[in-house]
Amino acid sequence: MLIAREKKKSNIAEYILYMWQLEDMLRALKLDMEQVDRYLVAGFQADERTSKEIHDWYDNLIAIMQKEKVEEKGHIQALKNTVDELTELHFFLLHQAHDGRYRQLVTQAAGNLVEFRRKAGVDDTVSDVELALNGLYGQLMLKLQKREIHPETVAAMESFSKMIAYLAARYKQMEEEAENSKF
Repeated sequence: MLIAREKKKSNIAEYILYMWQLEDMLRALKLDMEQVDRYLVAGFQADERTSKEIHDWYDNLIAIMQKEKVEEKGHIQALKNTVDELTELHFFLLHQAHDGRYRQLVTQAAGNLVEFRRKAGVDDTVSDVELALNGLYGQLMLKLQKREIHPETVAAMESFSKMIAYLAARYKQMEEEAENSKF
């Protein structure tokens, strides 16, 4: 909860990847709150009030996963919506804002996205943004497992990372502008 809250404010792409990882950790713990308390909540070494808050947050996340039937795979709707927002921003930057720097990053990633889509067997209904996030998540999982990553894959993921980092920075900028315009 604490990490997620901070990541959501600072870098939306990191937030999405973190939340995907949490979904997988909760699945590994069989969505069992006793295990979640033992392995996740206790790890924060927080005071009693904060620990209760963290416990309730995980409990709520599990309830959402169960309600939305993503106990075994998939992502909760709130995360899908966030990916959709990033995808909309992607299209806005390319087609309406004509953001030259972003267009350059997308062009650099394009061949890698096509190749990754082919190798992963992902159809065209998955946006390039979601595809890049999936690739980055896969790389994160390989790193956590201390598995070797082919240099070509590292290079491809670097192109995804640059594209997504720029997109996340623009998302944060738009969020801050929207927040400041409220005052």
